[in-house]
Amino acid sequence: MNRSPAPQQNNQQEGGNNASGKGNSPSDGGKPLDSALQNNLEAIRCQFGNSSDLIVRMIDAGPSAAVQCAFVYIRGLVDSQFVFRFIDSFLAEAEKNELVDSIQATTTMDWVLRHIPVTVGDIRVGNQLQTLYSSLLTGQTVLLIDGCREALSVNTSGGEYRSVSEPTSQTVVRGPQEGFTESVHTNIAMIRRKIKNSNVRVESKQIGRVTQTEVCIMYIHGIVTEDILRRVRDRLAQIDIDGILESNYIEEFIQDSKYSVFPTVNNSERPDVIAGALLEGRVAILIDGTPFVLTVPAVFTQFLQAAEDYYHRSDYGLIRMLRYLALVISLLAPSLYIAITTFHQEMIPTTLLISLAGQREGIPFPALIEALMMEVTFELLREAGIRMPRAVGTAISIVGALVLGTAAVDAGLVSPAMVIVVSITAIAGFIFPSFELGISVRVLRFVFMGLGASFGIFGIIVGLVVLVLHMSHLSSFGIPYLSPMAPFRLSDQKDAIVRVPWWQMYTRPDSYHPLNQQRVSKESDPKHAMQHNQGEQTQK
Repeated sequence: MNRSPAPQQNNQQEGGNNASGKGNSPSDGGKPLDSALQNNLEAIRCQFGNSSDLIVRMIDAGPSAAVQCAFVYIRGLVDSQFVFRFIDSFLAEAEKNELVDSIQATTTMDWVLRHIPVTVGDIRVGNQLQTLYSSLLTGQTVLLIDGCREALSVNTSGGEYRSVSEPTSQTVVRGPQEGFTESVHTNIAMIRRKIKNSNVRVESKQIGRVTQTEVCIMYIHGIVTEDILRRVRDRLAQIDIDGILESNYIEEFIQDSKYSVFPTVNNSERPDVIAGALLEGRVAILIDGTPFVLTVPAVFTQFLQAAEDYYHRSDYGLIRMLRYLALVISLLAPSLYIAITTFHQEMIPTTLLISLAGQREGIPFPALIEALMMEVTFELLREAGIRMPRAVGTAISIVGALVLGTAAVDAGLVSPAMVIVVSITAIAGFIFPSFELGISVRVLRFVFMGLGASFGIFGIIVGLVVLVLHMSHLSSFGIPYLSPMAPFRLSDQKDAIVRVPWWQMYTRPDSYHPLNQQRVSKESDPKHAMQHNQGEQTQK
């Protein structure tokens, strides 16, 4: 077996030097290995502070047990059975071959590489202490031999991982029922099972001076443009932070607009959604330790599209239009109610106006305070339902809303109409497929409530104009945020608000400027197939 490629070793050393350069590692991190085994083991123990989960197995190998070896690994990060099999196979080979002469002659791992069993894969050779530290922390077992200035790292990663299960935040009726896990390598494999193509590329790097979290970018060579790929690489390279614990750490660093309430980076815990994004010419960013994978660029229309849209027969956008209606209701319903009841009573039919006036008789607060009380109360119930244990969280949120709403009306604090408006607003907010967009709408809702209470419908209209101008100014990795609406792209309207059948989506979204435009052959059109069959029957 050959040595591992030099670029892999260089990547590990570069990542290690980044970690040690900030003062979080001893100064011997960049030192080469010593020929004396005990000196190397002392340096490793010093680096890890004699941690109790650092396991060092001292073994005498070779004919007459003439060579002293050490197997080093961290308990809990490795597959113990794999480690034991590796040790047994190494000892068996060492007994049959001249290990002693090889070490004395070369002081390298050449002999081990030639005689290591073929069942052991992903082997790397290093001669730097920092390389060993990084290998141990990624679940590898390090083999050190007395008199050898090199160390062998074998990928024995294992331990306890959460198994693949159904996604919890993005459920569908029809479609794949598997979600990502916290293991980045498992997630990469799940995407590769969806796209069995050699053009799927993965680039890995470590981010976080302390955590050394593995971050991978995934894309399809020949579809994604080099400009988007370059922007992703550059922004990830600029991140300098102690630790990365979740994908939002990366998201906040790489997003275009740092202070906008709108998300410009999408995320999903579904492998099929990420595979679909790659096929459109986008880039996926996978972070070890979280099941949520980021996709860039992200445009506004994506946050109102669900995976299930593509798994049912095309309805030409009826469900999506319902989501856009829910967006308007969730954003503007309370503010319109406040504006109309405060400034524009002439817009209300007389019968309804008399009913509303009767309901508000005895209410001590203006419409704005009334709406703020109900909205804040509902937000408290929503957060309480999330933080409570799952068995009682749903019951608390439902019962709390019913009891508090009824009690508030009976106490004369709010009107029944306001309870209805707030309830419809809350229900509409749950329709969004993206949780991040829901947070943005919840924040903007309070802004529009203040505009409606201060200036009426005119204030709401001005607020909408400013909001659209702000969204038009946003971009995501060089792609306009309102694409394909602004700038308007006729070819991309097939999968924006509407969703035409698959056999009509001939090209990929032009908003991302994919290198390979064609997605569906025009010969796949059912009309073409029917004409072809009729032609064959005529010839017969």
